[in-house]
Amino acid sequence: MPGIIYVVATPIGNLEDITWRAVNVLKSVEIVAAEDTRHTRTLLAHLQIAPPRLVSLHEHNEQGRSAALVAEVAAGRSLALVSDAGTPLINDPGLEVVRAAWDAGIRVVPIPGPSSVLAALSVSPFGSANALLAGFLPVRDKVREEALLRLCRHPGAVVFFEAPHRIVGTLETLERIAPARRILVCRELTKLHETLLLGLASELKTVVREEHRGEFTCVLEGAGSDGDADSVARLELGDRLIAELKGLLPPRQAARIVAKVCGLRAREVYAQLTGEGASETEE
Repeated sequence: MPGIIYVVATPIGNLEDITWRAVNVLKSVEIVAAEDTRHTRTLLAHLQIAPPRLVSLHEHNEQGRSAALVAEVAAGRSLALVSDAGTPLINDPGLEVVRAAWDAGIRVVPIPGPSSVLAALSVSPFGSANALLAGFLPVRDKVREEALLRLCRHPGAVVFFEAPHRIVGTLETLERIAPARRILVCRELTKLHETLLLGLASELKTVVREEHRGEFTCVLEGAGSDGDADSVARLELGDRLIAELKGLLPPRQAARIVAKVCGLRAREVYAQLTGEGASETEE
């Protein structure tokens, strides 16, 4: 008989958050596939667990290693899939293994547990109805702004992750495109220095410091909860007009037209048209 693949959630910080079921599964399987074996060894040592095999499965080797792991499970061995923190596949490796398992008719069993997404939603004042998980935002500034514009139209709360060195820039973008929208910014969830900050982006950008480690889990208020929908719509219209007018009119003239129609700052429109800093165009 084939074995079973267990998708095991592990603590996102506080090791006491591990479930008894997760401990028992980790004790029973023949193989543990981990995002980072060094990180998982620390957890296993804390739990006094020594699996027969501990192998790495991360974004760089998952494509090539998944078939071999699934073949071993098909031969009768059971496997626990873990990531560094939280649940595998939720912005972590493991998808290729799970896909291959389903294709091969192998049983996949979830072992739920700690989650930064659910932890953040559970303490946010925005509710969880129609909540959207957006994952990590794009790296490039312009693409990230476009993504935030789309997310700001979602009626329910939006949960996204942000890297520590980009969090201030993201808050500055939100301040510009959705100034009345509240956001809950969470860092070091369940850890000793857990921090939860709620407020407008303009307020939080002066409080949140750029960090060199850890990630932020953010919950953005839904579009139905504030007066930012019109602001977002004007920015989206501005982007479309800029795309149409670019190259057809001199930048200053196009900037004045877009700014007047959309109620935007001509200097910012000019900078977007030219890719340069703000000009002396009248606002």
